[in-house]
Amino acid sequence: MAREVLFEIQRLGNSAKVTAIDASTGEEVVVVAPAAASDHDLKALALRKLQSGRERNQDEASPPGRSSGKGIIV
Repeated sequence: MAREVLFEIQRLGNSAKVTAIDASTGEEVVVVAPAAASDHDLKALALRKLQSGRERNQDEASPPGRSSGKGIIV
């Protein structure tokens, strides 16, 4: 199912701040990248970070022995 994602790009000097918001959940991520990058690349970077956060949230419901952070609890 495709999700609607809202993007805001602000360029300040040599940097671009990209905010991506999942319209259905309200989850928000922010990335900073070079201002010379194309809008397409900036949006793709922010979208990957948003998807990574979703995957991390799904991993929190993982089997015992997995921590919600980095590594494995032994």
